[in-house]
Amino acid sequence: MRVLKIGGNELDNPDFIKTLANALKELDEPAVLVHGGGKSIDALQQQLGIEPVKANGLRVTDDASLPPALMVLAGMINKNLTAGLVQEGIDAIGLSGVDGGLLRCSKLEVEGVDLGHVGYVDKVRVEILEDLTSRGLLPVVCPMSLGHDGQIMNVNADQAAAAIAAALHADVLDFISNVSGVVANDQLLPTLTRTEAEALISEGLIHSGMLPKIQAAFDALEVGVSQVRIVDLQGFAQHAGTILTYVSQPFHTQFRAEVLQ
Repeated sequence: MRVLKIGGNELDNPDFIKTLANALKELDEPAVLVHGGGKSIDALQQQLGIEPVKANGLRVTDDASLPPALMVLAGMINKNLTAGLVQEGIDAIGLSGVDGGLLRCSKLEVEGVDLGHVGYVDKVRVEILEDLTSRGLLPVVCPMSLGHDGQIMNVNADQAAAAIAAALHADVLDFISNVSGVVANDQLLPTLTRTEAEALISEGLIHSGMLPKIQAAFDALEVGVSQVRIVDLQGFAQHAGTILTYVSQPFHTQFRAEVLQ
């Protein structure tokens, strides 16, 4: 099983879906696709007079910010992406973490910041994804998830992809980004350990949206995902990018092993 995560920025490229579909056709294993959509959420929030706020690369999702996030992620992006893949010959089916209780989550606590309706996934209904992939379908998953109290929650797409990969015991988790991998001092790093990542974070070379991606990557490795890679779409087809290597201790303490259940 392979899990791929793509960001919303990539979808601005009109050729991206076609190129992605071609890459998916080359895979010789079932796959699950998880998507984000931060740029489009920002745009809708601003149209509504809501200023986007982020902390440690995570979107603050208060009462006013939750509806735009839900509309963009579970609606426009999920369905446009699914439609585009179907048009290119991929048997894709779009769903959110809310559907069937696919992704259940608890509130994400960050010291000194109230993120609002933001959660971390602690349970994945893997049988839903396994059933769909066994039928030759590609699940296209939006990370809006369901709290244990029934509250719809926003979950960072990188963290959702890591939880899904862990629960599925995926062989590979690919974070397909608009950058070729992790770059330091103008050099693409072919591999990255947790110690090296922490040094780059302290130097300010890993920041903003790359921070939760790095955290999620090491989380996935910690609970048994065989390989995690950060790469762009061109590098994905060429087996390039940055490969994250196994670490002995959790990078992100709120990641829960319960996703394996």
